[in-house]
Amino acid sequence: MSTRAAVACSPPQVSECLASHWSVTDSPPHQPQLFDPEPELTPWEAAAEADRLIVDVVLNRPLDTVYHYLVPDELRELVKPGQRVKVPFGRGDRLTIGHCVDVSTNVTTSRRLKTIAEVVDREPLLSPDMLELTRWIAGRYLCTWGQVLETVVPAGVKKQAGTRMITMYQPAGDVCSRLEDLKLPAKQQAVLRVLCDASEPLPVDEITIAANCGTSPLDGLRKKGLIEPIRQRSEVAADTGGPATREENLTLNADQQRVLDRILATIRGTSADENSSETSPSTLNPQPSTPAHETFLLHGVTGSGKTEIYIRAIQEVVSYGREAIVLVPEISLTPQTIRRFRSRFDSVAVLHSHLSDAERHWHWQRIASGEVQVVVGARSAVFAPTPHLGMIVIDEEHETTFKQSSTPRYHAREVARERARRENVPLILGTATPTLESLLRTERGADVLLSLPGRVNDRPMPPVLTVDVRNDPQIGRGHAIGRALQNGIQTALKNGGQVILFLNLRGFSPVLWCWKCGGGVKCPNCDITLTWHKDRGKIVCHSCEYESPPPERCPHCEQPGLRYFGTGTQRLEQEVIAKFPGHSVVRMDSDSMRKPGSHDKALEAFRKREVSILLGTQMIAKGLDFPNVTLVGVIDADTQLHQPDYRATERTFQLIAQVAGRTGRGEKGGRVLVQTTSPDEPAIRFAAAHDYNGFARGELAHRREAGYPPFTTLARVILRGESYEDVHETAKAMAKSLRESEVTKSNSHVRILGPAPAPIARLRGQHRFHLQIASDDVQTIAELWKETLRTFEPQADVEFTIDIDPLDMR
Repeated sequence: MSTRAAVACSPPQVSECLASHWSVTDSPPHQPQLFDPEPELTPWEAAAEADRLIVDVVLNRPLDTVYHYLVPDELRELVKPGQRVKVPFGRGDRLTIGHCVDVSTNVTTSRRLKTIAEVVDREPLLSPDMLELTRWIAGRYLCTWGQVLETVVPAGVKKQAGTRMITMYQPAGDVCSRLEDLKLPAKQQAVLRVLCDASEPLPVDEITIAANCGTSPLDGLRKKGLIEPIRQRSEVAADTGGPATREENLTLNADQQRVLDRILATIRGTSADENSSETSPSTLNPQPSTPAHETFLLHGVTGSGKTEIYIRAIQEVVSYGREAIVLVPEISLTPQTIRRFRSRFDSVAVLHSHLSDAERHWHWQRIASGEVQVVVGARSAVFAPTPHLGMIVIDEEHETTFKQSSTPRYHAREVARERARRENVPLILGTATPTLESLLRTERGADVLLSLPGRVNDRPMPPVLTVDVRNDPQIGRGHAIGRALQNGIQTALKNGGQVILFLNLRGFSPVLWCWKCGGGVKCPNCDITLTWHKDRGKIVCHSCEYESPPPERCPHCEQPGLRYFGTGTQRLEQEVIAKFPGHSVVRMDSDSMRKPGSHDKALEAFRKREVSILLGTQMIAKGLDFPNVTLVGVIDADTQLHQPDYRATERTFQLIAQVAGRTGRGEKGGRVLVQTTSPDEPAIRFAAAHDYNGFARGELAHRREAGYPPFTTLARVILRGESYEDVHETAKAMAKSLRESEVTKSNSHVRILGPAPAPIARLRGQHRFHLQIASDDVQTIAELWKETLRTFEPQADVEFTIDIDPLDMR
């Protein structure tokens, strides 16, 4: 392990970490002056040390260092790997919480070791297998083990949220054997009988109810020494949403049956020809003969019945007494999705960002105890502590939200792949628009491709019409809805259908523009234009949340007459209400869905047809199944197309394909209208034709020629600081160190690109530069990064971080 795999590291942090302890796994280079001379151990002291217990501890610090601490005798029986411990850290021996990752007696060191001060957790928070997985994450994404461990365990679990210390009582000594001989008042006798009949200590309220008394008999028994008080932690149960109506399995079509048989073959350890998935899981053997790990890429068009495949495969796994983890994008955790799983399984835990710390802790405990059959959740649910994992499913595997945007910058798909491999269980990646990385793995034979080319019940894919709005008279007058789309909406509403309108821009107007000098009003902290939010009466930065009243004069030329340019969801909502009076409209974006339960309430009203038109951002683009939707309108298909990102074309195709999938799911059918100023772009043409394979062939050829992923591995280094000059100089020095590294010189496939100002050159008051490292594999990048950090010294107050397989290039 490297001592200096720095992530978001600044010089003061480095010094503190290097000066923190006498004994580390690797001696920190170039810092001998930080350590005071320490006498060598005498032979007698060395013999005594050999009989001592030593723990390896990692801290949430930007240096990948394992620290050794002695365990005092009174804690020897308590400390285990996976627990948190308090240790003296740094020159001042400040008590710091770290994670115990190993306990041993054979650590070789000639230095005196410090002693741990306290064991924080009663039981390990992570199993040995999960500890090894987190260590892999640290190595794969070039961050520290301590940073990963700090992220994996939820805050509510670490602070035991939702629990409280209460007093329990139990009989003292051999009182129960002498119960009939004791001369006690009737109420005290009743209390003792209740406690003796119980198999464990009981809280006061349970005792008083069972004995039909108050607390006075307890006080009397306690004074006589006949009962003993015990302080224990009591858990508060969370709301599970109540029981769902039980539903039967759906009938599979031939394509679904073929796909399910192939997955069951891996689960059962048989060939696909031997399987008959019509057999009830309850009639199977208690365990599969030879369980195996395989990764399946389930490529199914929207509405092809992928979720039913997940459920049927999970039923098989659950029948063996195992658990399944299902990862879905946060915005797809709709009541509809949750209801489908709870209607098929007895015990389902749902993990998402809106849970309180107490609820998250309660679910974590239930999962760890094996009470939960299926865990459904967003990205972090991949770390759910299932004791007998049997399968992992990732729905909408192409979603960028599966990538963590802060350290550790892991991708849940790759973590799930590694966890499934280590635990020897299947992994299913389901999507209508596979990432090119996942598709290429199937072409190379690393994963198995399974296809659902048609919708259930032989329903056709909805026709997609691209509308060139460059010459549309209504668009020319500043409207968001062009003539063709307006006519389409009127027709759908007239025929009793519902409409979904998609626009991935929040606010009222995304640009405040001066018509005299042509300048825009930008955030004072970020290199980003401010968005006008009419409901708040403020211009707002969507990156740092800065807001202010709109200026009366241009900040550049000081002339009056600033104009609002462009359309966001608020402006679209106003236009829809004006053009289609008498029809109810609901807007769904992060501004309108702030209140708890508002998301569920809006979708339920749309499901009941109380709402005719649903408009919003990407939270309405997936996870919704409403048979009465007969028209989907994409207001502006070009919003992502021209971003400075090599994945912009792929994301545009995915977005149109996913939004188009929200219609045509009922008897009435449906259609899609896509407004664009770039109708000839390949992403838009292929999406309109529902031709994923054609798009993928062309885009893969382009990526191969340009040397972009998935044909190379990419890492992005971001540097930031308050001084533009310091950040710029540090970026140039880092690029020079990377280019002069022995790893770079000896490998012709390593490319260093940059440095250059980041596309968002200033964010939250920090100037930003970035550079890119490209190589054939991630191991080479890791070697290059670690070698560079051994000698590289950043400018003061400049922080930097590395992002492996970056998805956000801003």
